[in-house]
Amino acid sequence: MTDPTQSPSTQSTRATFAGVMTLFALQWLWHGALFPPAGTAWYWLAVVFSLPLALLALALWRRRPAARYWSGVIALLYFCHGVTEAWTVEAARSLALAEVALSVAIILAANWVGLSARFKRRDRAPPNV
Repeated sequence: MTDPTQSPSTQSTRATFAGVMTLFALQWLWHGALFPPAGTAWYWLAVVFSLPLALLALALWRRRPAARYWSGVIALLYFCHGVTEAWTVEAARSLALAEVALSVAIILAANWVGLSARFKRRDRAPPNV
């Protein structure tokens, strides 16, 4: 359970960090252990797919102001990759759908403060007729 004394921004940053680290682990598991590439060394592909996530994790850890924004933007690329892989590679469909789900979770976590402010219920006075 989250601490009610923490700001929504801190909670959003922590949730985004957890999602980025989980997606980072998924990339190493996917490209390293479960479906290594046939034509090249597996670790090159794992590094290429996990390097943006490592940089995002570092920025989130250091609480950079734009880190959540860039996490959402980069998660859109992983979302597209997951949808493409789920559609074309039947053997990796479950991992690809996990990538899609984690990407959506990162996007929601990164934008949670703005979404909650946008859809917050406001007490409105009835219109004067």
